Parts: sequence; structure tokens; C-alpha cells
Amino acid sequence: MPQSVAIIIPCHNESENVPLIYQALMKTFQTDLTQLQPQIWYVNDGSTDDTLAQVQHLQDSDAQVHYIDLSRSFGKEAAMYAGLVTAKADYYAVMDADLQDPPAMLPDMYAALQEGYDMAGAQRTDRSGEAPVRSFFSNLFYKFINRVSQTQIVPGARDFRLMTRQVVDAIVHMTERNRFSKGLFSWVGFKTKYLPYQNIERQHGETSWSFTGLLRYAIDGIIDFSDAPLTFVSMIGIISFLGAFAALVFIVIRAALYGDPTAGWPSMVSIFLMIGGIQLFALGIVGRYIGRIYIETKQRPIFIARKIK
Repeated sequence: MPQSVAIIIPCHNESENVPLIYQALMKTFQTDLTQLQPQIWYVNDGSTDDTLAQVQHLQDSDAQVHYIDLSRSFGKEAAMYAGLVTAKADYYAVMDADLQDPPAMLPDMYAALQEGYDMAGAQRTDRSGEAPVRSFFSNLFYKFINRVSQTQIVPGARDFRLMTRQVVDAIVHMTERNRFSKGLFSWVGFKTKYLPYQNIERQHGETSWSFTGLLRYAIDGIIDFSDAPLTFVSMIGIISFLGAFAALVFIVIRAALYGDPTAGWPSMVSIFLMIGGIQLFALGIVGRYIGRIYIETKQRPIFIARKIK
């Protein structure tokens, strides 16, 4: 009996791409991966178009197609988790529906697993076709998080990867609500090989990731895998205290030697505003961590499925 591989495809308004990614996958399995039995799992993440109808149409003609219809949009991270938890196979792959993750890489990923690797991922070597500002901040994020976090994330690494059952079991056992999969894939360890490839533009539609959304995602990743912001705030507090103490000594000495003339009111107000701003900034950072703790303690489910078929 051939080994099985579950292909997890999160979908949010991807009606045009659903049949295209299916055709590309079937071509790959029928020509280069005939030794594997595919299970194609579409995870409908609250789509408002006819994504689900397209998936159901494919399922009517191919029993290898399955879907999970989430009760609302829980986000890509939750959709990936839903697929990994629900599907049962020997190997697991995660990929986007927009064909920016080329199915033609799957044979090389499978070959890497046969060499003894536990996980094979795709690493984008360039960002052609992407806005320069977006590329700049993406590169800046990787440099920053790898400097402040003990979990190293490979620059350009995609969520697109092929994994053994052992790796997936480790990932799904981490039931945290605020998920940053790029960090989780690295944190679990295991022997991993990254395969480089050139950037591919999406086939149809527009990405649901806005610049603001990506910025929030980057902040989530930093908070999830580093306490550096808290250390930074502590250092600012120490520096502010030492600066204030030095200023106090200077004022006392000056008053003892030259008397106590009326100090400049504008400079005093500016100092108060600056210190107040630093305090609010510090409270904001601490609040982000406390907010994460609050959400985790609620123990709400990561996703709710309306239908699984």
C-alpha cells in the first residue's frame, strides 16, 4: 500500500485559484510522485466568494479532495492548524492556494525526506515583483528577530514545506492560540533542509495580507519568540533613572553654590512629557505581553469547523 501525503491548503477568497492548484498538484503526483497517495485538504477560512463551491465541485469528481469549512475567518495560522490536526497521513505538506508555492518542488522535498531529513521547506531567494518597501521591512524583520530571539528563522523561509508525521505531532501538541508558524517550525527543531527558489507572483486575485496586517504579524512573531522588548523597556527605565539622579545631584550642587533661581518652565514641561511618553510606551509593550497571557488563559479553541468532509 503506498504511503499517503496530506496537502493542507488554507483558502480565503481563492475561488479562481482552487482548481488551478488542484490541477498542478495532480500533474505532479501523476508524473513525479506516483509512489505517494495524495489527500488534498482545502481549509475554507471564512471565504465570502464561491471558494467552498469550487472545492465541493472538485470533491464530487475526486475522492482524494477533502475540505474543512471553518465557521468564520480565523486566519491563516488557525487554518493551517485545522488541516494538520484533522488530516491523517504519513507525510504532510502546507502550501498556499495562489500557486506562489510551486507544487513542482514537492518531489525534491520528498527526496530530502528520503535522505533522512524530517522536514523540507521552501526558501525564497528573491522578492521580484514585490514592492521595495515591503521587501525592505521583511528583510529588516528577519535580521531583527534573529538578533533578539533564541529561535532562529531562516530568511525567506515560506510556510510551504513537507514534513513527517513526527514533526506534525510536535507542532499540533503546541496548542497556543497566538500562532507564528515560521517560529514554531524552527522551535520544534528536527533535521530540516531548505530548498531555494525564485519568487513567483500569485495567479489570480489579490493577497489578503496588507502592509498593516504583515506588520501586526511581525510584531506577534517578535512577542511570541522573544522577551527583548521587555528587556529594552527595562534598560530605558534604568537609563532614565540614572539620568534623573544625575540631574538631581547637579541641581542640588548648583543650588548650594549659586542659590536657587527659578528654573525654566518650558524645559521642565518638556522633561515631564518625555518621561510620560516613555512610561506609556513601556506600558504598551508590557500590555501586549499581558494581553497574550489573558487570551491564552481563556482556552478558547483555535478554530471551529462548520463542516468537515
